Amino acid sequence: MANTYTQLYIHQVFSPKNGDALIKKAWKGDLEKYITGIVQKNGHKMLAIGCMPDHVHIFIGYNVNQLIPDLVEKIKTSSNAWIKENSLTKFKFEWQKGYGAFSHSKSQKQTVINYILNQEKHHAKASFKDEYLDILQKNEIKFNDKYLFEFFEGVYIWL
Repeated sequence: MANTYTQLYIHQVFSPKNGDALIKKAWKGDLEKYITGIVQKNGHKMLAIGCMPDHVHIFIGYNVNQLIPDLVEKIKTSSNAWIKENSLTKFKFEWQKGYGAFSHSKSQKQTVINYILNQEKHHAKASFKDEYLDILQKNEIKFNDKYLFEFFEGVYIWL
């Protein structure tokens, strides 16, 4: 009897509502751990996670038994409640609707991991908007500016 074998790597990106830079350096590590727990509880393997003040990158070994939109919804809903319950920001925190999800091959795995783990260095030179548009263009994804994230246009100040 034959078995089913899969090996899929998915890079997900999403952002707080209104493009706000609400993720603070003081608790970003705890948020990354919390999201990692959600990902692993749902049968996926966390390969890399990187939170910036105005967005999150998640790279996973994807379990095909769960739809990507369902996983993203669980991550957003649960982490949003966790941020509120722990009073991590004095501002209203919500994730924006939508997300990016991009597939990668095994040969790209370490490159994507390094990219995500070096987000702070990367964003010293490029904004999230520039980064996201570059990802969409490299993946040849046609998009309408009207339906992109609302991007933070300020300077990151990690508090």
